[in-house]
Amino acid sequence: MNGPHDLGGQMGLGPVAPEVDEPVFHAGWEKRALGLTLCAGAFGAWNIDESRHARENRHPVDYLSSSYYEIWIKGLERLLLRHGFVSQRDLAQGRAVDGAPQPKRVLKAQDVAGVLARGGPCDRPVNAPARFKAGDKVLTRNFSPAGHTRLPRYARGRRGTIEAVREGFVFPDTNAHGKGENPQWVYTVVFDGREIWGDDADPTLTVSIDAWESYLEPA
Repeated sequence: MNGPHDLGGQMGLGPVAPEVDEPVFHAGWEKRALGLTLCAGAFGAWNIDESRHARENRHPVDYLSSSYYEIWIKGLERLLLRHGFVSQRDLAQGRAVDGAPQPKRVLKAQDVAGVLARGGPCDRPVNAPARFKAGDKVLTRNFSPAGHTRLPRYARGRRGTIEAVREGFVFPDTNAHGKGENPQWVYTVVFDGREIWGDDADPTLTVSIDAWESYLEPA
């Protein structure tokens, strides 16, 4: 999806200005936003790719005017509505008004540390051998999908070189939409800076991305 989250190489938004000694959270409600998102994710009703897409798939004005954790909360509201855990009336009144199904899993306080330590591994076996090897020249697909994708917009239709063959991983483009994990090989692809940013790019610059196999064709 070509959304407002995909800002790599976009002009007119000013420089990135890291905050000196930035705190983990700027306000107490941000901690709560993170906790709610993690606890709701433990329900097992959606996966990480659907969760990402729910945050990214917003109108540009809404997305760019929202803070980081505001986007998380808006994405969580969308997921809870979609899967029937809250209603519009619940959200409007700020409390439970309508009945809702009980989740199949509930994250207990005593289990949080263990669950976070285990994480959510997305590596999977792939039945077919890897199509590419280190050193191969490749061309990324140039497409504008309506759904979720992890191929950055700035890296589409670009020529690069396979730097490394990684493992097989869940394919986000289908997993986000309930169409299966469909694991694929993932490759680290390196691009010359001028291939990405044009003739004005720093000639010493290279850019590397991790790309799923279906994003690539032989150059």
